[in-house]
Amino acid sequence: MHPAARAIYLDWNATTPPHPEVLAAMQSAAEVAWANPASVHGPGRRARAFVEQAREAVARLTGFDARDVILTSGGTEANNLALCHAFDEPSGALVVSRIEHPSVTRAAEALAGRGVHVAWIDPEPSGRVAPEAIAAAVDRAAAVAPVRLVSLQAVNHETGIIQPIAEAAAIVHARGARLHVDAVQAVGRLPPEAWAGADLASIAAHKIRGPKGIGALAVRPGIRLRPVLLGGAQERGLRPGTQDPLAAAGFAVAARRAIGGPARYAALAPLRDRLEAELVEIGRAAGAAPIRNGDGDRAPHVSNLSWPGWRGDELCAALDLEGVAVSSGSACSAGTAEPSPVLTAMLGPERAASAVRFSIGEDTTEGDLVEATRRVARVLSRLRSLRAGS
Repeated sequence: MHPAARAIYLDWNATTPPHPEVLAAMQSAAEVAWANPASVHGPGRRARAFVEQAREAVARLTGFDARDVILTSGGTEANNLALCHAFDEPSGALVVSRIEHPSVTRAAEALAGRGVHVAWIDPEPSGRVAPEAIAAAVDRAAAVAPVRLVSLQAVNHETGIIQPIAEAAAIVHARGARLHVDAVQAVGRLPPEAWAGADLASIAAHKIRGPKGIGALAVRPGIRLRPVLLGGAQERGLRPGTQDPLAAAGFAVAARRAIGGPARYAALAPLRDRLEAELVEIGRAAGAAPIRNGDGDRAPHVSNLSWPGWRGDELCAALDLEGVAVSSGSACSAGTAEPSPVLTAMLGPERAASAVRFSIGEDTTEGDLVEATRRVARVLSRLRSLRAGS
C-alpha cells in the first residue's frame, strides 16, 4: 500500500470501531469508577452504578428484564454459559446447527464428550436452517433423551443469512424445550423480531461499537444455570469476579445507541448491493467471477463471495497489503489452515476455501467502496500476472 493511501475497513462483522461517545464515556467514568463495584461504601456504589446502567441498557435493547441480564466477558462466554452450564449432569439432549459460531459448536462438542446427546442440524445450501429440519432434529433427539436446549444464531456471522428464529421458537416451545439465540450479529443491526421467542440471548459489546471484554447473556425467569466459575456472588453467582465499571460504562452507551442501529444498517443495503455487483464484474474481468454464498434474507451489510480458482486467505492477505481489511472466515478461527466450517457445511470445502467476507458499517462511505473496488481490481490483476509468469 502506498504510504499516503488510506486504510479501508470492511470487516465490521469481526469487530466494530468503538464509537467516540463510547470512548468519551469510558474516559469520564475512569475518574470516578475505579473502586470495586461490590463494595458498599460511596466509591463502590459509584462504580456499581455504571454496572447497573449497562445492565438496564442491555435489557432495553434486547427486550429482557434488567434483573435477568448477566454481564459476561463477551459473546463467547455468554454462549458457553448458556450451553455448557444448562446441563447439571450428562443427561438430556442439546440440538444445534452446524453453522453456528465456534463458541457454540465447540461447546456442543465438549458437552457430547461429557455424555450429553447432541443432535446436529445440517443447513440448506442457501445457509438457512429450515424450520422442518429444526423440528426433525428435536424429535430425533427426544427419542434418545429429553431435549433441554436448542441453540441457533439469529444472523450467521459469515454469510449474514437471517435465521427463522420466531418459527424455531414456536417449534421448540411446543416440544417443551428452551431456545438459546446467539444474537451477537443481530443486536443493533436488525429489529428485535430477529431474536423473538428466545429464552436465552447472547450479545457482545464490541459488535455494537462498544468495548471488547464485555457482553451479556439475557435469561428468562425460571431457567437455572450453573456458574462458569466458583467465587463471589457477582452476577447472581453465575459469573463471579469483580466487574469492570469502565467497560460497563462503554457498554451502556453502545447499547443505547444500538436501539437506533437497525435503521442505520438498513440504509447500508444499497451500498452493499452495489459493492457486490461491482466485485462480480471485477472478478469476471479477471477470469474468476465470484459467487455469492448465502441466499434469501440477509443482514443488510454483509457480502460473502467465493472466487473460483483463488484462495480466500490469499486474497485477504493481498488486499491487506493494499490497505483493505476483509476476512476469509470467522475472526475467532483466523490463522487456521482449514476452510470455514460454516461454508463447508453449506457448500463444501472447495467453495469454502475460496471465500472472502466483506462487511460494512455505519461509518462506511460510498467513496470507501469505490476505492476498495479499485484496489480489488489491482490485486486481481497483479495476482493473475504472477500466475501467468510462474
